[in-house]
Amino acid sequence: MHQHPKVVHLTSVHKAFDVRVFHKECKSLARSGKHVVLVVPHERDEIVDSIEVKGIQVSSGRLSRMTRSAWSLYKEAKRQNGDVYHFHDPELIPIALLLAARGRTVVYDIHEDAPADLLHKDYIPRSLRWPLMWFMQKLENVACSRFSGLIAATPTIAERFYPVNRNTVVVHNFPILDEIAPTPGLPWCERPPAIAYVGSISVRRGIRKILEGLALLPSDLPAQMMLAGPLSPGGLLPEIEVLPGWARVQYLGVLDRPGVADLLSRARLGVVVLQPEPNFVNARPIKLFEYMAAGIPVIASDFPLWRRIIDGAGCGLLVDPQDSGAIARAIQYLLTHEAEAEAMGRRGRQAACELYNWSTEEHTLLQFYSKLLKTHAPEKKKEDEKVSSSSAVLKPGLSVSTRAKYQA
Repeated sequence: MHQHPKVVHLTSVHKAFDVRVFHKECKSLARSGKHVVLVVPHERDEIVDSIEVKGIQVSSGRLSRMTRSAWSLYKEAKRQNGDVYHFHDPELIPIALLLAARGRTVVYDIHEDAPADLLHKDYIPRSLRWPLMWFMQKLENVACSRFSGLIAATPTIAERFYPVNRNTVVVHNFPILDEIAPTPGLPWCERPPAIAYVGSISVRRGIRKILEGLALLPSDLPAQMMLAGPLSPGGLLPEIEVLPGWARVQYLGVLDRPGVADLLSRARLGVVVLQPEPNFVNARPIKLFEYMAAGIPVIASDFPLWRRIIDGAGCGLLVDPQDSGAIARAIQYLLTHEAEAEAMGRRGRQAACELYNWSTEEHTLLQFYSKLLKTHAPEKKKEDEKVSSSSAVLKPGLSVSTRAKYQA
């Protein structure tokens, strides 16, 4: 093992500075003394906040990403000779299995229920979705039994995988408090009647229902939604900007983390109305907890898990996410009951400080790594010694110079 354990994060899907991958997990591991390398589609190699970012070529499409990019990741992963390989995408399972077969310590970070998500992929023919979901479930289960450990983003995901790999922990995607609310926002009485939406924007995540709700607001209520995040699919904008509610929208594009914090510091409430799909009902969307951390009340889908969180904290209103009228009524209520809305925001902030923040998850992550390195370090050492000794043995009848030529 290296003097400072070397952790190699691998992703073909996420951006180099993804919040969970880079700003949370990589930074936490680096602060704990690990040598952290992130291999990711990126235009250059660089060192950022003591994390070594190794860029591979950005793929031009989904098929290229799943083949060419994955192979490039594998070759770079082997070059890195890490103590732990921590990968984040189901499409990297084949190369992760190759690393595991070489005796490497491999961790799968499972962000979502990928097989269930296949049922809602528009690019997959409907007739193939169920067979692909079944195949993906079987593949994940078999693969996960061969990995050194699993990190699940939610308890629901962990429950699915615990029977096949007992070394499974939950590391929630909770916000970094100092990043979301580094300073107090505008005083409540000075804030405009602004509604925040931060995160991926899609019909599945409720953007159409939100816009329909905005169109139902009274004309004398000067509410505006500050909308920030990537569009999914990328061509969604022409479809939604013709809806009546778009007149109340200020689309800000994709913001950096300080930009998100600034937006939330000026908002009166945040909206997260994911539609009732299997992959969403038990999800814990980061935007929900970011709104709470920012001290603004939330309007959220009335799912059982979310009800326990929001009712438990007393930090917002629950609505039927498919009912645009209910969304409109909730927005109107929070904008016209300022004292109650401000109190909800304070309670949400308190709950975030006590329960729903990254510092609690960081502790779980570091404990998991401590146990992992103690358990699997001897295996890594044996594998390195095996490779070293095999390369040192001369073939009969070959000189040193000839051996060098064969090894090259």
